[in-house]
Amino acid sequence: MNLTTSYIGLELANPLIVGASPLADDLDMARRLEDAGAAAIVMRSLFEEQIEGERYASVQHIEMYADAFAEATSFFPGTSDFALTPDSYLEHIRRLKKAVGIPVIASLNGTSPTGWLRYSQLIEQAGADALELNVYHVATDLNQAGTEIERTILDVVHRVREAVKLPLAVKLSPFFTSLPHFAGRLCAGGVDGLVLFNRFYQPDIDLDMLDVVPRLHLSDSSELLLRLRWLAILSGRCSASLAASGGVHTAMDAIKAVMTGAHGVQLVSTLLKHGPGHLKNMLADFRQWMLENEYESVRQMRGSLSLARCPDPGSFERGNYMRVLNSWQEGIRRVHDAT
Repeated sequence: MNLTTSYIGLELANPLIVGASPLADDLDMARRLEDAGAAAIVMRSLFEEQIEGERYASVQHIEMYADAFAEATSFFPGTSDFALTPDSYLEHIRRLKKAVGIPVIASLNGTSPTGWLRYSQLIEQAGADALELNVYHVATDLNQAGTEIERTILDVVHRVREAVKLPLAVKLSPFFTSLPHFAGRLCAGGVDGLVLFNRFYQPDIDLDMLDVVPRLHLSDSSELLLRLRWLAILSGRCSASLAASGGVHTAMDAIKAVMTGAHGVQLVSTLLKHGPGHLKNMLADFRQWMLENEYESVRQMRGSLSLARCPDPGSFERGNYMRVLNSWQEGIRRVHDAT
Protein backbone atom coordinates (compact mmCIF):
# COMPACT_ATOMS: atom_id res chain seq x y z
CA MET A 1 0.00 0.00 0.00
CA ASN A 2 1.51 3.29 -1.17
CA LEU A 3 0.53 6.49 0.65
CA THR A 4 3.08 8.72 -1.08
CA THR A 5 1.94 11.82 -2.92
CA SER A 6 3.53 14.61 -4.92
CA TYR A 7 2.58 18.09 -3.77
CA ILE A 8 4.00 21.24 -5.46
CA GLY A 9 6.94 19.15 -6.62
CA LEU A 10 7.69 17.79 -3.14
CA GLU A 11 7.57 14.02 -2.73
CA LEU A 12 5.71 13.38 0.52
CA ALA A 13 5.35 10.17 2.51
CA ASN A 14 1.60 10.73 2.79
CA PRO A 15 -0.95 13.53 2.16
CA LEU A 16 -1.14 14.79 5.79
CA ILE A 17 0.49 18.22 6.13
CA VAL A 18 0.57 20.38 9.26
CA GLY A 19 -0.98 23.68 8.13
CA ALA A 20 0.15 27.20 8.97
CA SER A 21 -0.17 27.68 12.73
CA PRO A 22 1.81 28.18 15.95
CA LEU A 23 2.48 24.41 15.98
CA ALA A 24 5.71 24.98 14.06
CA ASP A 25 6.94 27.62 16.52
CA ASP A 26 8.26 25.01 18.94
CA LEU A 27 11.03 22.69 17.72
CA ASP A 28 10.06 19.89 20.08
CA MET A 29 6.45 20.02 18.85
CA ALA A 30 7.68 19.95 15.24
CA ARG A 31 9.68 16.79 16.00
CA ARG A 32 6.66 15.19 17.66
CA LEU A 33 4.51 15.97 14.63
CA GLU A 34 7.12 14.42 12.35
CA ASP A 35 7.35 11.32 14.55
CA ALA A 36 3.55 10.98 14.45
CA GLY A 37 3.58 10.94 10.64
CA ALA A 38 3.33 14.51 9.38
CA ALA A 39 4.58 14.60 5.79
CA ALA A 40 5.41 18.34 5.80
CA ILE A 41 4.94 21.36 8.01
CA VAL A 42 3.83 24.90 7.11
CA MET A 43 5.10 27.73 9.29
CA ARG A 44 2.78 30.48 10.50
CA SER A 45 2.62 33.45 8.12
CA LEU A 46 5.05 36.34 8.11
CA PHE A 47 2.81 39.37 7.61
CA GLU A 48 3.35 42.23 5.19
CA GLU A 49 2.78 44.67 8.08
CA GLN A 50 5.77 43.16 9.87
CA ILE A 51 7.97 43.48 6.82
CA GLU A 52 7.12 47.04 5.96
CA GLY A 53 6.60 48.48 9.42
CA GLU A 54 3.18 49.75 8.35
CA ARG A 55 1.65 48.26 11.46
CA TYR A 56 3.64 50.57 13.70
CA ALA A 57 2.69 53.62 11.68
CA SER A 58 -0.97 52.59 11.78
CA VAL A 59 -0.95 52.13 15.54
CA GLN A 60 0.77 55.46 16.14
CA HIS A 61 -1.70 57.23 13.88
CA ILE A 62 -4.67 55.63 15.62
CA GLU A 63 -3.36 56.44 19.09
CA MET A 64 -3.17 60.13 18.14
CA TYR A 65 -6.96 60.12 17.73
CA ALA A 66 -7.85 57.46 20.29
CA ASP A 67 -10.31 59.69 22.13
CA ALA A 68 -12.18 60.48 18.94
CA PHE A 69 -13.15 56.92 18.04
CA ALA A 70 -12.04 54.60 20.83
CA GLU A 71 -14.52 51.90 19.77
CA ALA A 72 -12.63 51.36 16.50
CA THR A 73 -9.08 51.00 17.80
CA SER A 74 -9.32 47.28 18.48
CA PHE A 75 -9.86 46.57 14.79
CA PHE A 76 -6.09 47.04 14.43
CA PRO A 77 -3.33 44.75 15.74
CA GLY A 78 -1.35 45.79 18.79
CA THR A 79 2.40 46.17 18.79
CA SER A 80 2.96 42.73 20.33
CA ASP A 81 0.46 40.73 18.26
CA PHE A 82 3.07 39.03 16.09
CA ALA A 83 5.09 36.16 17.54
CA LEU A 84 8.11 36.35 15.22
CA THR A 85 9.94 39.36 13.84
CA PRO A 86 11.07 39.12 10.20
CA ASP A 87 14.65 38.33 11.23
CA SER A 88 13.62 35.73 13.81
CA TYR A 89 11.28 34.18 11.22
CA LEU A 90 14.23 33.57 8.91
CA GLU A 91 16.29 32.16 11.76
CA HIS A 92 13.42 29.85 12.73
CA ILE A 93 13.38 28.41 9.21
CA ARG A 94 17.05 27.45 9.67
CA ARG A 95 16.37 25.92 13.07
CA LEU A 96 13.36 23.94 11.81
CA LYS A 97 15.33 22.59 8.88
CA LYS A 98 17.95 21.25 11.30
CA ALA A 99 15.33 19.85 13.67
CA VAL A 100 13.18 17.84 11.24
CA GLY A 101 13.66 15.81 8.09
CA ILE A 102 10.31 16.63 6.49
CA PRO A 103 9.81 19.60 4.12
CA VAL A 104 9.42 22.99 5.78
CA ILE A 105 7.08 25.37 3.93
CA ALA A 106 7.30 29.08 4.76
CA SER A 107 4.31 31.41 4.45
CA LEU A 108 4.00 35.08 3.49
CA ASN A 109 0.79 37.02 4.08
CA GLY A 110 -0.07 40.23 2.24
CA THR A 111 -1.67 41.76 -0.84
CA SER A 112 0.90 44.11 -2.43
CA PRO A 113 4.24 43.49 -4.14
CA THR A 114 6.08 45.74 -1.67
CA GLY A 115 8.28 43.77 0.69
CA TRP A 116 7.34 40.37 -0.74
CA LEU A 117 10.21 40.09 -3.18
CA ARG A 118 13.05 40.65 -0.74
CA TYR A 119 11.63 38.32 1.89
CA SER A 120 10.69 35.60 -0.57
CA GLN A 121 14.35 35.59 -1.60
CA LEU A 122 15.55 35.63 2.02
CA ILE A 123 13.19 32.75 2.81
CA GLU A 124 14.69 30.79 -0.05
CA GLN A 125 18.21 31.56 1.18
CA ALA A 126 17.22 30.47 4.71
CA GLY A 127 16.54 26.98 3.36
CA ALA A 128 12.75 26.66 3.16
CA ASP A 129 11.63 23.84 0.88
CA ALA A 130 8.67 25.79 -0.51
CA LEU A 131 6.72 29.03 -0.07
CA GLU A 132 3.00 29.52 0.49
CA LEU A 133 1.57 32.94 -0.38
CA ASN A 134 -1.39 33.57 1.88
CA VAL A 135 -3.37 36.23 0.01
CA TYR A 136 -5.74 37.08 2.86
CA HIS A 137 -7.66 40.13 1.69
CA VAL A 138 -11.05 41.43 2.81
CA ALA A 139 -12.56 43.74 0.19
CA THR A 140 -13.88 46.85 2.00
CA ASP A 141 -13.43 49.57 -0.63
CA LEU A 142 -16.65 50.38 -2.52
CA ASN A 143 -14.58 51.73 -5.41
CA GLN A 144 -12.35 48.67 -5.80
CA ALA A 145 -13.57 46.20 -8.43
CA GLY A 146 -13.01 42.47 -8.18
CA THR A 147 -10.84 42.54 -11.30
CA GLU A 148 -8.52 45.00 -9.55
CA ILE A 149 -8.11 42.67 -6.58
CA GLU A 150 -7.36 39.76 -8.88
CA ARG A 151 -4.89 41.85 -10.86
CA THR A 152 -3.05 42.81 -7.65
CA ILE A 153 -2.77 39.19 -6.54
CA LEU A 154 -1.59 38.08 -9.97
CA ASP A 155 1.02 40.83 -9.95
CA VAL A 156 2.33 39.69 -6.55
CA VAL A 157 2.47 36.07 -7.67
CA HIS A 158 4.19 36.99 -10.93
CA ARG A 159 6.88 39.00 -9.16
CA VAL A 160 7.52 36.35 -6.53
CA ARG A 161 7.60 33.62 -9.18
CA GLU A 162 10.30 35.52 -11.03
CA ALA A 163 12.26 36.16 -7.82
CA VAL A 164 12.56 32.61 -6.46
CA LYS A 165 12.90 29.06 -7.70
CA LEU A 166 11.11 27.58 -4.69
CA PRO A 167 7.91 25.59 -5.24
CA LEU A 168 5.16 28.18 -4.88
CA ALA A 169 1.63 27.66 -3.54
CA VAL A 170 -1.11 30.27 -3.22
CA LYS A 171 -3.64 30.06 -0.39
CA LEU A 172 -6.95 31.47 -1.62
CA SER A 173 -10.29 32.49 -0.20
CA PRO A 174 -13.45 31.11 -1.86
CA PHE A 175 -14.75 34.62 -2.58
CA PHE A 176 -13.97 35.04 -6.27
CA THR A 177 -16.67 35.53 -8.88
CA SER A 178 -15.17 32.81 -11.08
CA LEU A 179 -12.73 30.80 -9.02
CA PRO A 180 -11.91 28.34 -11.85
CA HIS A 181 -10.96 31.20 -14.17
CA PHE A 182 -8.78 32.85 -11.54
CA ALA A 183 -7.19 29.51 -10.64
CA GLY A 184 -6.38 29.00 -14.32
CA ARG A 185 -4.66 32.39 -14.50
CA LEU A 186 -2.60 31.57 -11.41
CA CYS A 187 -1.57 28.24 -12.93
CA ALA A 188 -0.62 29.99 -16.17
CA GLY A 189 1.53 32.33 -14.08
CA GLY A 190 3.66 29.45 -12.82
CA VAL A 191 2.04 28.63 -9.49
CA ASP A 192 2.81 25.07 -8.35
CA GLY A 193 -0.11 24.66 -5.96
CA LEU A 194 -3.42 26.08 -4.74
CA VAL A 195 -4.54 25.79 -1.12
CA LEU A 196 -8.33 25.81 -0.61
CA PHE A 197 -9.20 27.80 1.50
CA ASN A 198 -8.24 30.57 3.84
CA ARG A 199 -10.51 31.02 6.86
CA PHE A 200 -11.75 34.55 7.50
CA TYR A 201 -12.00 35.18 11.23
CA GLN A 202 -15.10 37.16 12.09
CA PRO A 203 -14.96 39.84 14.81
CA ASP A 204 -17.65 39.96 17.47
CA ILE A 205 -18.99 43.00 19.35
CA ASP A 206 -18.87 43.44 23.12
CA LEU A 207 -21.89 45.67 23.75
CA ASP A 208 -20.92 46.36 27.37
CA MET A 209 -17.43 47.60 26.49
CA LEU A 210 -18.41 48.96 23.04
CA ASP A 211 -15.41 47.13 21.70
CA VAL A 212 -14.56 44.75 18.89
CA VAL A 213 -13.61 41.30 20.20
CA PRO A 214 -11.53 38.98 18.02
CA ARG A 215 -12.69 35.38 18.37
CA LEU A 216 -10.89 32.30 17.16
CA HIS A 217 -13.24 29.41 16.46
CA LEU A 218 -11.53 26.18 15.50
CA SER A 219 -12.94 24.49 12.41
CA ASP A 220 -15.01 21.32 12.33
CA SER A 221 -15.69 18.76 9.62
CA SER A 222 -18.70 20.70 8.31
CA GLU A 223 -16.31 23.28 6.83
CA LEU A 224 -14.82 20.59 4.58
CA LEU A 225 -17.89 20.59 2.30
CA LEU A 226 -16.95 23.88 0.62
CA ARG A 227 -13.42 22.57 0.02
CA LEU A 228 -14.71 19.32 -1.46
CA ARG A 229 -16.90 21.21 -3.92
CA TRP A 230 -14.06 23.27 -5.33
CA LEU A 231 -11.50 20.46 -5.22
CA ALA A 232 -13.89 18.42 -7.35
CA ILE A 233 -14.37 21.32 -9.78
CA LEU A 234 -10.65 22.12 -10.18
CA SER A 235 -9.19 18.61 -10.11
CA GLY A 236 -7.86 17.52 -13.48
CA ARG A 237 -8.57 20.93 -14.98
CA CYS A 238 -5.76 22.91 -13.34
CA SER A 239 -2.07 22.12 -13.70
CA ALA A 240 -1.23 23.01 -10.09
CA SER A 241 -1.30 20.68 -7.10
CA LEU A 242 -4.35 21.08 -4.87
CA ALA A 243 -4.49 21.09 -1.08
CA ALA A 244 -7.47 21.19 1.27
CA SER A 245 -7.18 23.49 4.27
CA GLY A 246 -10.03 23.75 6.78
CA GLY A 247 -12.39 21.07 8.02
CA VAL A 248 -10.08 18.05 7.87
CA HIS A 249 -10.39 16.38 11.28
CA THR A 250 -10.54 12.65 10.61
CA ALA A 251 -9.12 10.09 8.21
CA MET A 252 -12.50 10.02 6.47
CA ASP A 253 -12.26 13.78 5.91
CA ALA A 254 -8.79 13.37 4.42
CA ILE A 255 -9.97 10.52 2.18
CA LYS A 256 -12.87 12.62 0.88
CA ALA A 257 -10.46 15.46 0.07
CA VAL A 258 -8.10 13.13 -1.81
CA MET A 259 -10.92 11.49 -3.75
CA THR A 260 -12.19 14.88 -4.91
CA GLY A 261 -8.69 15.84 -6.06
CA ALA A 262 -6.41 16.92 -3.21
CA HIS A 263 -2.71 16.12 -3.42
CA GLY A 264 -2.34 17.11 0.23
CA VAL A 265 -4.53 17.97 3.21
CA GLN A 266 -3.55 20.56 5.79
CA LEU A 267 -4.40 19.97 9.44
CA VAL A 268 -4.48 22.54 12.23
CA SER A 269 -7.64 22.61 14.35
CA THR A 270 -7.76 18.85 14.88
CA LEU A 271 -4.13 18.86 16.06
CA LEU A 272 -4.79 21.76 18.42
CA LYS A 273 -7.74 19.80 19.85
CA HIS A 274 -6.20 16.33 20.04
CA GLY A 275 -2.43 16.76 19.94
CA PRO A 276 0.20 15.39 17.53
CA GLY A 277 -0.65 11.75 18.34
CA HIS A 278 -3.90 12.21 16.41
CA LEU A 279 -1.86 12.14 13.20
CA LYS A 280 -0.80 8.57 13.88
CA ASN A 281 -4.41 7.53 14.42
CA MET A 282 -5.51 9.28 11.22
CA LEU A 283 -2.82 7.51 9.19
CA ALA A 284 -3.81 4.12 10.65
CA ASP A 285 -7.47 4.73 9.79
CA PHE A 286 -6.48 6.00 6.33
CA ARG A 287 -4.54 2.77 5.62
CA GLN A 288 -7.34 0.59 6.97
CA TRP A 289 -9.92 2.26 4.73
CA MET A 290 -7.68 1.82 1.68
CA LEU A 291 -7.19 -1.86 2.54
CA GLU A 292 -10.90 -2.49 3.01
CA ASN A 293 -11.77 -0.70 -0.24
CA GLU A 294 -8.94 -2.31 -2.23
CA TYR A 295 -7.00 0.84 -3.10
CA GLU A 296 -3.31 0.25 -3.66
CA SER A 297 -2.17 3.87 -3.66
CA VAL A 298 -3.18 7.44 -2.94
CA ARG A 299 -2.56 8.25 -6.58
CA GLN A 300 -5.19 5.68 -7.56
CA MET A 301 -7.71 7.37 -5.26
CA ARG A 302 -6.99 10.97 -6.17
CA GLY A 303 -9.68 12.70 -8.19
CA SER A 304 -11.84 9.61 -8.56
CA LEU A 305 -14.87 11.67 -7.46
CA SER A 306 -13.99 14.89 -9.27
CA LEU A 307 -16.07 16.64 -11.90
CA ALA A 308 -13.38 15.83 -14.46
CA ARG A 309 -14.71 12.25 -14.32
CA CYS A 310 -18.21 13.53 -15.09
CA PRO A 311 -19.16 13.91 -18.79
CA ASP A 312 -21.31 17.02 -18.13
CA PRO A 313 -20.02 18.94 -15.07
CA GLY A 314 -22.59 21.72 -15.43
CA SER A 315 -25.52 19.34 -15.37
CA PHE A 316 -23.95 17.42 -12.48
CA GLU A 317 -23.69 20.59 -10.36
CA ARG A 318 -27.22 21.72 -11.26
CA GLY A 319 -28.64 18.27 -10.64
CA ASN A 320 -27.09 18.03 -7.18
CA TYR A 321 -28.40 21.51 -6.34
CA MET A 322 -31.94 20.43 -7.15
CA ARG A 323 -31.54 17.15 -5.25
CA VAL A 324 -30.46 19.01 -2.11
CA LEU A 325 -33.40 21.41 -2.33
CA ASN A 326 -35.84 18.57 -2.93
CA SER A 327 -34.49 16.74 0.12
CA TRP A 328 -36.30 19.34 2.25
CA GLN A 329 -39.58 17.76 1.19
CA GLU A 330 -38.73 14.63 3.15
CA GLY A 331 -38.06 16.73 6.25
CA ILE A 332 -41.37 18.55 5.85
CA ARG A 333 -43.22 15.25 5.55
CA ARG A 334 -41.62 14.02 8.77
CA VAL A 335 -42.75 17.20 10.57
CA HIS A 336 -46.32 16.69 9.34
CA ASP A 337 -46.28 13.03 10.37
CA ALA A 338 -45.02 13.95 13.84
CA THR A 339 -47.82 16.47 14.36
